[in-house]
Amino acid sequence: MTNNLSNEQKSLLKKFLNPFTFSLYFFLNVPMVWFSGMRLTEFSKEKCISEIPFKWYYRWQNMNPFKSVYFAVQCMGAEISTASLIALAINGKSPSIAFIVTKMRSQYFKKAVGATKFNCNDGDKIFDAVDQVLRSEEGIEVEAKTTGTLEDGTIVSEFYFTWSLKQRKR
Repeated sequence: MTNNLSNEQKSLLKKFLNPFTFSLYFFLNVPMVWFSGMRLTEFSKEKCISEIPFKWYYRWQNMNPFKSVYFAVQCMGAEISTASLIALAINGKSPSIAFIVTKMRSQYFKKAVGATKFNCNDGDKIFDAVDQVLRSEEGIEVEAKTTGTLEDGTIVSEFYFTWSLKQRKR
């Protein structure tokens, strides 16, 4: 639902959902995301889904010796699903807000042996945290959960990222 997003936020949403502008942004800013072939398949105020492909031309760079998606590549895909929601929530806010991961924990349940999607449904929680930071001028932490699944719905991993949000000095 984009009804209550600012024009800046709607623009970011459009850019991140466009495969070309998403790739260009990450090529210039976080090359490993670009190199992995990751993309966003769904992005809204409420949720974000990132996907790590498993096509033949990406497999060799995203795989471990056990023929599954390397855990660090999964971590990167999971982080992008939460970071994109934070980027959307803070886009166009004044004063601007800095954000950084302060904690991360994960669990792995099955081998990721195919394209893996990471679904974060904590958009409302993240937007509330940004509003709180703007009201209080104090830094806060917010934890976002994302779940990694294969195309058939099999859960392969869960990640919990704790993000520190703080207003930048004027």
